[in-house]
Amino acid sequence: MIISSLLDLGADERDVMAAMESVVAKPSLKRVNKCGISALYINTHAEKISRTPEEVYSIVKTASAPKNVIEMALSVFGRIADAEETIHGHCPHFHEVGADDAIADVIGACTAFFSVNPDKVFIMPVKAGTGFVQSAHGLIPVPAPATMEIMRRSKLRFSHSDEKAELLTPTGAALLSEFYSHAGSDAPPEGTVKSTGYGAGTADTTETPNVLRVYTVESEESEADIVDILETNVDDTTGENIAYLMQKIMNSGARDVSAIPAIMKKGRPGHLIKVICSPKDSDMFVGILCDELGTLGIRHFKSVHRTAITRVFEKIELTAGDKSYTVAIKAGVKDNRIISLKPEYEDIRNIAEDTGIPLQEVRRIATEKGHQILKLRFGSTGLN
Repeated sequence: MIISSLLDLGADERDVMAAMESVVAKPSLKRVNKCGISALYINTHAEKISRTPEEVYSIVKTASAPKNVIEMALSVFGRIADAEETIHGHCPHFHEVGADDAIADVIGACTAFFSVNPDKVFIMPVKAGTGFVQSAHGLIPVPAPATMEIMRRSKLRFSHSDEKAELLTPTGAALLSEFYSHAGSDAPPEGTVKSTGYGAGTADTTETPNVLRVYTVESEESEADIVDILETNVDDTTGENIAYLMQKIMNSGARDVSAIPAIMKKGRPGHLIKVICSPKDSDMFVGILCDELGTLGIRHFKSVHRTAITRVFEKIELTAGDKSYTVAIKAGVKDNRIISLKPEYEDIRNIAEDTGIPLQEVRRIATEKGHQILKLRFGSTGLN
């Protein structure tokens, strides 16, 4: 339901289907009607095979998908494995969620999520259903214990439901938790609805439509933004540790992180580590800095005013021979004029590796084509 709703919203169907097909048979899409609502339905055509976590991780790593998709998918299954181990005391096998169709679901959902590439994600309180459901462990209550454990560890909000059905599975809970962890917002969006998508489930319900609705909103908020800045000085760690820390901080959702060379007391070389983050996440990043650096003090500049330039995202197509490539473009716009434009590094790197064309040449071509497309919507300096 997550995949089909995001595809209906506008995610790249070709990329999503290719990623799923790399781990199972080719999925199929069709439009169905659920209680009068037209929705997209996807079928993975995969067998239900019980697998160990190691087998699942191995399959995910071989998927034909970008690195960020694979990393997110591994994190999703990590959430499920942790929950299963907490509930059962061990997790020698994934059962329902370790089947090939679940692997394809997670890969496809993560691919679709990055294709939509939202700035923020708001998730309404989730109704998980009630009653009982048959599982590999026997008859278990709804929500399933693993589902409840995943929600307990996340920031998802729970809403009671009297409907006797499993409305939220462990896989669904883990995906929503991961999406929220990546770009979660505690406040509902305000602005103009730009697109909607409806994804259908398999079951036919009588009282409420068995669909998941997603929508994108173009914010009408002021360009002013509020961030927290965290700083600490270190002179007793290695460059490898700092590189690991910076990647971990960015993966955890920071706005930015930097390591600035500095001369410390007594002439010792060191670094000033600076993290820019949302105020709601500052405690989490303080914990990461303490854990990874063993630092004894962190300076905390709270609620710093930041002016954020409007960002515009676009996808362009480049061709080399008989192959076509999609490149995501991010542009900064001020006063309806493009002031910066950059192609996504992972996309142009993949093209350079696949074609042998120098990276800087791929970047130049992608940037020029991005300008050609966006200048039809926005002004320029007028310099030719």
